[in-house]
Amino acid sequence: MPKDFFRIDFTKMQIILLEGSPNTLNNMSEMSRNASAKYLRDLGVIIKTQLFVTDYDGTNLQMNNGEIIRSKQVIWAAGVTGNLIEGMNPNIITPSNRYKVDRFNKIEDTENIFAIGDISYMETPKYPKGHPQVANVAINQGKLLAKNLLAIINGKEQKQYEYTDLGSMATIGRNKAVVELPFVKFKGYFAWLIWMFLHLMLILSVRNKIIIFINWAWNYISKNSSLRLILKEDKR
Repeated sequence: MPKDFFRIDFTKMQIILLEGSPNTLNNMSEMSRNASAKYLRDLGVIIKTQLFVTDYDGTNLQMNNGEIIRSKQVIWAAGVTGNLIEGMNPNIITPSNRYKVDRFNKIEDTENIFAIGDISYMETPKYPKGHPQVANVAINQGKLLAKNLLAIINGKEQKQYEYTDLGSMATIGRNKAVVELPFVKFKGYFAWLIWMFLHLMLILSVRNKIIIFINWAWNYISKNSSLRLILKEDKR
């Protein structure tokens, strides 16, 4: 940021992370929770857990414990809610704006309306409180739904959906990440390399992979982004 906003004194900047749960990365293992908190604190981030924002007027951020943080820069990243369609039965909508679906992703109390991914809420024996709102769930639901729609057209039996969790990853910063696979958990530089590699492999075309890899390599070596902000001269 100092290279783009060189008129700002960043020695006066504080980054405060507010987390409603008891830990950062609360849905991961204790190793990942502890590592992520340490990495963030090493980067200078102030972490406040088990706090919820109750009000914000543009300057004062009010907490549920009565604490007030004065800031004009607030980044809100507190979960996902779905965009609903008007006219649907409110009884099949969860408090987080997700449609209740059966094991074939068909919305309850409908005949031919399906929902997948973040907008759908499916309870299974493995996931009695619904599936995690991650891309892999949506991708696999979409693939199975396509096959089931063809099965309906051809008069064949449909297959029920069940999510197989292949693991979780999170990157915290340069050379800092955590990886949890079904058979092993690790952190640090190697975890960061694995995170980078898998994300690169998920990019669609070979050309895009090469371009993004070059950008990442340049960013890593130069510690500078290849993307620049063009700012007008301050005539004052």
